[in-house]
Amino acid sequence: MRAVDFGREPELSWDFAGPAEAVPRGAAMIGYRDAAGTGLDLRVAGTAAVTVVIGFGDHELLVDDAHGRRSLDGFVAGLPIEPMHIRSQKAQCIEVRLSPIQAYSLLGIAPTDLGRGAVALEDLWGPRAWRLREQLASARAWDERFALTKSFLAQCDRPTRAPDPEVLTGWHRILSAHGQVKIGALAESVGWSNKRLWARFESQIGLTPKRAAMLVRFRHAVDGLLAGRPAGDVAADCGYADQAHLCRDISIFADRTPGVLKTHYLPTIAQHRYQAWGKFFQYRG
Repeated sequence: MRAVDFGREPELSWDFAGPAEAVPRGAAMIGYRDAAGTGLDLRVAGTAAVTVVIGFGDHELLVDDAHGRRSLDGFVAGLPIEPMHIRSQKAQCIEVRLSPIQAYSLLGIAPTDLGRGAVALEDLWGPRAWRLREQLASARAWDERFALTKSFLAQCDRPTRAPDPEVLTGWHRILSAHGQVKIGALAESVGWSNKRLWARFESQIGLTPKRAAMLVRFRHAVDGLLAGRPAGDVAADCGYADQAHLCRDISIFADRTPGVLKTHYLPTIAQHRYQAWGKFFQYRG
C-alpha cells in the first residue's frame, strides 16, 4: 500500500500522510507524527464517525474525557462522545474513522456500548492491540503502517454483524440531508413507527435518530465556521432557527461558542490535522 504525503510542517516538524489505496469499506485513515517533540494539545468535539486512534510511539496520550484523566496508548471514541482534551509530548498515531454502520462489524462492539468517553484499545482488542502498536513502531514508512492497519482491520471484520437495512437507510438520509430531517418523516419513509426507529437506531448507531441528526448538522456547521463564514449565515444555511440555536448545539457538542471555536478551538497542529482529513477525502473523491 503506497502512502500519499499530505505535507510536512517545517516549523513544527509534523508530517501527515494517507493511504493511496482503498481501506476497508466504510473507513478512512490518516497518519501523523511529531518528529521533533513539539507536543500535541488537541480539543476534540463530536463527529459523525467512530474514531480509532492508535499510538505507536514511546509517549502515551493523556486523555481528559467523561471518565476523567487517563494515559492511553490508543483509544476508540463513539458517536456519543463528549468533548475531549488530548495531549502528548511526542505523538505518533494512525487515526481511523469508521462509519457507525461499519463500526460494529470491525470493532465487535455495538456503538451504543462505547459510551461517552474513550475506550482503551486493550479493552477492545486485548493483546492484539499491543502487537499492532509494536508492528507500527517497527515500520519504517507510512505505507507499511497503513498496510498493517488495513490488514488488522480486515481480520477483525465480521460482515454478518450489520445494522438493519432500515437503520442503514435512515443514517444515509441523515447524512445526505446534513442533519436537516424530520424524524417522523424518516420513520415513515422506512415503514417503521417512531418508537421502533428510535430504539433500533440507538442500539445500532449509538445515538437516537434525533441526536444523530443534531450531530451531523453540527459537523456541517463547524465546517462552515472554520471556513470563515459568518455564524449567522451558517445558522441559516444549516437549518437552525437562529444564531442562538446554533450556539446551543456548539455548546452541547464542543463546549465552546462559535467565536471561540473559530479562533481557539483549532490550534496550529489541530488545523493541520483537520486539513489532512480534508485532503484525504478530496483525494479519495
